[in-house]
Amino acid sequence: MKNKRLSLLLILFSFSAFSQKLPLLKITDDKQYIETETKKPFFWLGDTAWELIHRLEKEEIDRYLTNRAEKGFTVIQTVVLAELDGLNEPNAYGEKPLIKNDPTQINEKYFELVDYVLNKANELGLYVALLPTWGDKFNLKWGVGPEIFNEQNAETYGEILAKRYVNHNNLIWILGGDRLPETDGHFSIVRAMAKGIRKADSRHLISYHPAGSKKATDFFTDSWLDLDMYQSGHSRLATEYKYVLESKASEINRPIINGEARYENILDRFWENKYYGWLDDADVRISAYWSVLAGAAGYTYGCNDIWQMYDSSRKPMLKARTDWFAALDLPGSMQMKYMKELFEALPWQEIRSDQSLITSENPQGQKYALAALGQNRDFALAYTPVGTALEIDLSKMKAKKVKAFWFNPRSGRMLYSGTYETKAIREFNPWSDGWGSDFLLVLVNEKMSIDFDHFLK
Repeated sequence: MKNKRLSLLLILFSFSAFSQKLPLLKITDDKQYIETETKKPFFWLGDTAWELIHRLEKEEIDRYLTNRAEKGFTVIQTVVLAELDGLNEPNAYGEKPLIKNDPTQINEKYFELVDYVLNKANELGLYVALLPTWGDKFNLKWGVGPEIFNEQNAETYGEILAKRYVNHNNLIWILGGDRLPETDGHFSIVRAMAKGIRKADSRHLISYHPAGSKKATDFFTDSWLDLDMYQSGHSRLATEYKYVLESKASEINRPIINGEARYENILDRFWENKYYGWLDDADVRISAYWSVLAGAAGYTYGCNDIWQMYDSSRKPMLKARTDWFAALDLPGSMQMKYMKELFEALPWQEIRSDQSLITSENPQGQKYALAALGQNRDFALAYTPVGTALEIDLSKMKAKKVKAFWFNPRSGRMLYSGTYETKAIREFNPWSDGWGSDFLLVLVNEKMSIDFDHFLK
């Protein structure tokens, strides 16, 4: 009987702890990264689930969110007024979001599912980066639309949503929705929606999700914009690190997130109507490591099949070819977990981009190696996208000797390479090269206490 009672108490305790609210997120004092209100560093590992609310039933939502929580994701990016005819095509329960497409009149039944997503995500330890609307609802550059927003109703809509969700700690607001503001009216609508949110909610961070090859701060430097965000796009030619370095050079410091990058399982440069092949897990890894090593506060993974919650009964967008529930376990998503685990084992919020570490020939392009150094110069990282040998100036580090490890981004394992004096330049050569043979060189002061046992088993 005692054992049964103890088991019941443990179950109840676990459920209670699991169901507690997540801590609010805030900007670090140096304005470079994100942390919790208890000062714990927060690594934004996002997933792109634009059609989650619009297309899935509760059981499917549970399946998706559980899978992402188990893989170590921390943020789910999704949309209230979704891209794929989100105003006029009902959700899985036959509900549309607005009454007569009026942003000032929300449909309670539809929003009960938005509530459900936020609550379930909280149970699983996930934050929701919530877009009030996709961009075609204020700038019908492409897509379905219709355009329904003006300055007045955008402010009202923002305030309605903010009042509804102000007490949900696991929330980040994302304005925009794959659009660039092109007219004074567009700018006014976005600013009005931000104003409406801030009328009722000063607790949550706000960012802006732009169209491809742009940053939020290319258009907005307003005080409501807490996080810079960029869309590096779905191209093997993208140079994801450049956006971060540009943002870091700004007079106003903000953390920056790669909010939409190379999707796994999508045609490379699909908009050119020319066949370049499919983007794969190697593209995902390069995009992610380039972003974070340049100084991003995190990275958002994406998959062509998952953003649209494609299944074989639906019309595929952008030649989606794998049902979303099967695509959940494509290799790139698991490899994001390995990346997050490695960075969280280090004081990763101290890293600063430092290309002077690399002395070997390093032309920009798909083979471009990226390096970063800890603020105290006690650890360094260098990423080679295709396994090219790296010459590293060890004298940049503040240590007599450093331990060197190769981290394998495909498996999450490390290989100890040796301990070296820091008097000179040394070449480090991984054991494989070519496409898909990316590696991360990890150098740490031999006296630095970092637990790498998990990666060396």
